[in-house]
Amino acid sequence: MNVNQSAPPVPPFGQNQPIYPGYHQSSYGGQPGPAAPATPYGAYNGPVPGYQQAPPQGVPRAPPSSGVPPASAAQVPCGQTTYGQFGQGDIQNGPSSTAQMQRVPGSQQFGPPLAPVVSQPAVLQPYGPPPTSTQVTAQLAGMQISGAVAQASPPSGLGYGPPTSLASASGNFPNSGPYGSYPQSQAPPLSQAQGHPGVQPPLRSAPPLASSFTSPASGTQMTGPPVPPPPPMHPPQQPGYQLQQNGSFGPARGPQPNYESPYPGAPTFGSQPGPPQPLPPKRLDPDTIPSPQLNELPPQQKTRHRIDPDAIPSPIQVIEDDRNNRGSEPFVTGVRGQVPPLVTTNFLVKDQGNASPRYIRCTSYNIPCTSDMAKQAQVPLAAVIKPLARLPPEEASPYVVDHGESGPLRCNRCKAYMCPLMTFIEGGRRFQCSFCSCINDVPPQYFQHLDHTGKRVDAYDRPELSLGSYEFLATVDYCKNNKFPSPPAFIFMIDVSYNAIRTGLVRLLCEELKSLLDYLPREGGAEESAIRVGFVTYNKVLHFYNVKSSLAQPQMMVVSDVADMFVPLLDGFLVNVSESRAVITSLLDQIPEMFADTRETETVFAPVIQAGMEALKAAECAGKLFLFHTSLPIAEAPGKLKNRDDRKLINTDKEKTLFQPQTGTYQTLAKECVAQGCCVDLFLFPSQYVDVATLSVVPQLTGGSVYKYACFQVENDQERFLSDLRRDVQKVVGFDAVMRVRTSTGIRAVDFFGAFYMSNTTDVELAGLDGDKTVTVEFKHDDRLNEENGALLQCALLYTSCAGQRRLRIHNLALNCCTQLADLYRNCETDTLINYMAKFAYRAVLSSPVKTVRDTLITQCAQILACYRKNCASPSSAGQLILPECMKLLPVYLNCVLKSDVLQPGAEVTTDDRAYVRQLVSSMDVAETNVFFYPRLLPLVRTKSPLDSTAEPPAVRASEERLSSGDIYLLENGLNLFVWVGASVQQGVVQSLFNVSSFSQITSGLSVLPVLDNPLSKKVRGLVDSLRAQRMRYMKLIVVKQEDKLETLFKHFLVEDKSLSGGASYVDFLCHMHKEIRQLLS
Repeated sequence: MNVNQSAPPVPPFGQNQPIYPGYHQSSYGGQPGPAAPATPYGAYNGPVPGYQQAPPQGVPRAPPSSGVPPASAAQVPCGQTTYGQFGQGDIQNGPSSTAQMQRVPGSQQFGPPLAPVVSQPAVLQPYGPPPTSTQVTAQLAGMQISGAVAQASPPSGLGYGPPTSLASASGNFPNSGPYGSYPQSQAPPLSQAQGHPGVQPPLRSAPPLASSFTSPASGTQMTGPPVPPPPPMHPPQQPGYQLQQNGSFGPARGPQPNYESPYPGAPTFGSQPGPPQPLPPKRLDPDTIPSPQLNELPPQQKTRHRIDPDAIPSPIQVIEDDRNNRGSEPFVTGVRGQVPPLVTTNFLVKDQGNASPRYIRCTSYNIPCTSDMAKQAQVPLAAVIKPLARLPPEEASPYVVDHGESGPLRCNRCKAYMCPLMTFIEGGRRFQCSFCSCINDVPPQYFQHLDHTGKRVDAYDRPELSLGSYEFLATVDYCKNNKFPSPPAFIFMIDVSYNAIRTGLVRLLCEELKSLLDYLPREGGAEESAIRVGFVTYNKVLHFYNVKSSLAQPQMMVVSDVADMFVPLLDGFLVNVSESRAVITSLLDQIPEMFADTRETETVFAPVIQAGMEALKAAECAGKLFLFHTSLPIAEAPGKLKNRDDRKLINTDKEKTLFQPQTGTYQTLAKECVAQGCCVDLFLFPSQYVDVATLSVVPQLTGGSVYKYACFQVENDQERFLSDLRRDVQKVVGFDAVMRVRTSTGIRAVDFFGAFYMSNTTDVELAGLDGDKTVTVEFKHDDRLNEENGALLQCALLYTSCAGQRRLRIHNLALNCCTQLADLYRNCETDTLINYMAKFAYRAVLSSPVKTVRDTLITQCAQILACYRKNCASPSSAGQLILPECMKLLPVYLNCVLKSDVLQPGAEVTTDDRAYVRQLVSSMDVAETNVFFYPRLLPLVRTKSPLDSTAEPPAVRASEERLSSGDIYLLENGLNLFVWVGASVQQGVVQSLFNVSSFSQITSGLSVLPVLDNPLSKKVRGLVDSLRAQRMRYMKLIVVKQEDKLETLFKHFLVEDKSLSGGASYVDFLCHMHKEIRQLLS
């Protein structure tokens, strides 16, 4: 079967099959999705229908890419990602054109100078002459500029053209970043755009296309790297093209609500220009270019020209463009190698033979055919796989297929499972495996005739022949000791030392568990959960509780020999909640009273995990331990730790020891837990150093989670802890899981990142796996690939469900292969690339100095962009920075990773914080890393434009320049939620939001917004609730006042600015990247 052919309309899966109990969802592929408005630009890589049209609705903006956020300083558990909150663009991988884009003489106004040239690979289908790149102009501080002539004008429907370029004459840029300072004298030469009146469809191997930007300096085409901005300024008041505030270029969109009034004292960004004029050919001296608002600058700055931050690629713009462009129609997975919409776009998925991007996202959907080509490009080939991802309610869960005792059909040689990629031959009597090409017999009970196209006539009645994702019921051969598993158990293990009792934690937890036990995860329509529960409390010794239903009162048994841990009772330790309800309630009432007067401050840790694992082993079931722990385990016992916190090691070769576990005890313990299917979730409540790097080893290797509530206080942290606990207990988990990723001949999986254990090189072993966790897999070539066949991936996860059923979940994905680098760069996904690079770096800090890790990332990024520049972009001056369209956000996002707490900690970041974030990021999905590294900044209250009461406000860029003292903003990164209040916010707004009469009366650090009955209060609280619902963890709210001491913490998340810990601003980093690329090219 041809992988590329899309599925014909067919009977829905809904009919119940005699052999497949379990297909009851109706209308699987048959229904058409909602008709989407025709976009002016065609699909990501599809044909480009709309190119020669009249001006499209809205604005053609700078094409997209994808977003990633910065590491937090105060680590607050992160909320839950959704499938996309805001979307991205009018153009995804924009078209290519032979025409360079020119100025439109009188018809349209164009936007601000965008500095880098973002060059975009040509779209795949249509053929024609290769596109060239339009070079871009940008304001540069104190740089020499050579004028350029724009010749013909473009067709009036086109809002943008080929590569965006940033120029620099010598690689010397004004810079104040950590990369040394660049002299402020020279500027790059400017490139000239040659005009061409028409646009032709791109050639398959054509150089990738790019966005272009125009300079407001009349008649000048220039390019140049960004320069750290002085306070924001107006563009020159003169005839020219109108600047837009969003980093986009193209016909102006009218006033932009997101950039209304600037920071105190700063004039607004965009002033109204006169009518557009054709550009006269002339050479310009930099000093003759009207300087932005000369009269408003200090004298020494008057002759300098700086890069407008709006002139460099904007994550916000790309996200918005993709959302507008691709959020309206369903993403149909029938075609091989399609790049999905960005994670920030809300879209529906229709499975027609390839796994949904909710399950698998790749760094590139077009893989180089040879390893030489892959080495040349340096683009990592990786997939971020989330096997049990939760789907939105509109999408059906994977069908469960039951093949009875014979079990699922597999290839005899490579053991790949039957999937839509397999080819049936000889009238359907045999099939050829598309992974290893082995020819296999079809068992008689599975035989079916083929139609005239060579497809089985029952293909659309069988999920495994027509869907990208589905499940098989596993036979007894797939079970441990050839015996079907028992339902899993949950064991709650509570620290009852002095610290835990004093803070009120134990009382709060016991109260919550009484009701929470009614919400244990259950299968399908089951009336009650099959999961059994047990309870242990501990300090220096362990207390086990017998809660058998026949007892009137719970019984406690103490084990004080922690060096040789055993479980003192079997019968009555793990019980069914509904049967033992009265005894459990009695126990939870008694625990806080029993230990109320304790003076025991020391705790043990490893023996507690050992005890839980032994209990599961004795009960012959898998399960999960919920550990609630408060302090460094210093009591005499296996796994005893000492305080080794030492900030002096930061920036030395020994810094890596801070991330490594103190002792090997925990690795050994984790290995035993994985063998038993015992997953550990750890809730930490430290008031000082607890050595998260060591305590998190067992959760990390067993597929568990770590939650951290520093300096826990019931009144401040209760809501966050209980919300995380409820979600953690209720979420669906697969136990005792093994995952293997198979690939077609030519590539193989070589490296894995995430929270799991591996005892060999192929099997990812997970004691537990939930719907939030991802496994990131890197692939390398071991042979040449073939363009016609593409490259295939199959991820198979064997696991025990919450009801104790053994299942196999299968995800299949077919990718394209290319012999032209341009095709690789045209089909990359920056968000996934950053997710991989962050995980790679965060693992590398265990073995290399942090500085080496940072340098490795910068070098790799420079090599990726230099290879593009050398092999795919049109020839142009070396002074230009040209970025591939799909990767134009790579520099800004990479800079966020480099500035994160793990790689560049500020003075206030503790060693525990860094270790916590490091293990947290290791299993994050793409949407979570996106907002974690590049936080969302949303204007809540604007003086000039009142908020629409329903829609989420449009985000603005994460920079202090975007803040206005008359406004209120909300910032979120998946772990933290800040409300920033400007000093000159109107009194009425302060009253309706905070119920106080003036700015000075607002409590700084407030963590709850008062519940008030007015539209503004309801709107803001509703927005906060909806953001929390999207994230994996509950985000604690902190109110920050302008000029307050907490503002330093808030500014840490404004990632486009220079950071206090020495991280470069976006503008500086772009200059530095340019310099690195030029060195590689020369």
